[in-house]
Amino acid sequence: MTTDHIRDKLVAELGAVHVEVEDTSPNRCAASFKVLVVSPQFEGKPLLQRHRMVNTCLAAELKDIHAFEQKTLTPEQWEKHKAQ
Repeated sequence: MTTDHIRDKLVAELGAVHVEVEDTSPNRCAASFKVLVVSPQFEGKPLLQRHRMVNTCLAAELKDIHAFEQKTLTPEQWEKHKAQ
């Protein structure tokens, strides 16, 4: 599994306009990942629902991942985050 695979799947299935994926496992062995996902589909949804959307999208991949950290933002939240 690669960071590109995760990024491409999040873009395709969640309509993400910005995705950052970092392999945080020792030796970059694809055991743990940290992701930032910016999608208009997150508008009006609470954090838990956003995380469930990501988990559902990556359900098959998460079976092989030991640790998964995610940050989910709307495009408006992302613009505010970048301005800080």
